[in-house]
Amino acid sequence: MREYIFAGESVTEGHPDKMADQISDAILDYIIERDKMARVACETVVTNGICLITGELKTSIYAPMQDIARDVIREIGYTDASFGFDYRSAGVLNAIGEQSIDINQGVDKTSGELGAGDQGFMFGYACDETKELMPLPITLAHKLTKKLAEVRKNGTLPFLRPDGKAQVAVKYIGGRAVGIDNIVISAQHDENITLDILRDSTLTEVIEAVIPQELLKDETKFYINPTGRFVIGGPQADAGLSGRKIIMDSYGGSCPHGGGSFSGKDPTKMDRSGAYMARYIAKNLVGAGVASRVTVQLAYAIGVSSPVSVMVDTNSNDIDSKLVEEMVLDIFDLTPSGVIKTLNLLRPIYRKTSIYGHFGRDDVDFSWEKLDRVDDIKSYLKI
Repeated sequence: MREYIFAGESVTEGHPDKMADQISDAILDYIIERDKMARVACETVVTNGICLITGELKTSIYAPMQDIARDVIREIGYTDASFGFDYRSAGVLNAIGEQSIDINQGVDKTSGELGAGDQGFMFGYACDETKELMPLPITLAHKLTKKLAEVRKNGTLPFLRPDGKAQVAVKYIGGRAVGIDNIVISAQHDENITLDILRDSTLTEVIEAVIPQELLKDETKFYINPTGRFVIGGPQADAGLSGRKIIMDSYGGSCPHGGGSFSGKDPTKMDRSGAYMARYIAKNLVGAGVASRVTVQLAYAIGVSSPVSVMVDTNSNDIDSKLVEEMVLDIFDLTPSGVIKTLNLLRPIYRKTSIYGHFGRDDVDFSWEKLDRVDDIKSYLKI
């Protein structure tokens, strides 16, 4: 049987790219809560002492961009200039423009039907490696970065700072995980903490608290702050841009990616809502026992309501993929309006999607994670 190692990566909410995603989605949440007909494509850049908000809007309400951005930065934990960024002193620049009327006429059609907000293709994926029906490496990496933020905020490891990363490399034999080969964690920290204390406490309070013991082998290697120092972090060390962490936002490289990012986009943008729908379909197919691993691709044309292509790969010869594709078209409404209605997407739920992955989350607001079409699938396919 084939043996291989596959890695997954995640970053904390204080990573510059994730700061940008959260600001974009916080702005989206503010607007969509007050104007469900709004069209939002918000992009954010953060760098040393500066936050730039840009993109396009079509809305009837006023959104206090600077206040929203500062609130997000404060909640993340950049509350002191010594951390490299401070929500009070950072410059917040608003360069938002109005959505092009050429784009808008394709979305809000005179017939009343919604057209797709852009052309593009997107993927959904599910597998039976974990109870979340997600790949194990990315699932564990997200749990580690979430734990890093938790122990920083609750005071367990008060010397940690907001920026950080985690990577988990899982060993597989015959396609099944048998253990962890190595774990890499880089955590921003106070300059006065010793490396030994940081490494020992991260191992105890983060890694051993999160990773199942049976996956940690005698030969598992730990690389904790391997450069030896990570004091300068956040936007002071590296510029951040929304939409730049699309692989860790999705499946950690375990399936193809269409290339479109999620954060800052209202659900008429199929880059986001189409990816959520593709995950919903793939997860219900795996939940129904159709296959142990399913990849779904949807593709859309700007201004067109129905998808221009639908592909389902069950990675198996045990079932006819063509039949599964026909079933998907029959029982799922894949128009933009249908996707938004099915997944109830016109809600201010998006900021919390922007950190620790958009998929595999145990949260009632993540409607694309529901397994409520399993019986319909079984009935249709007679399984």
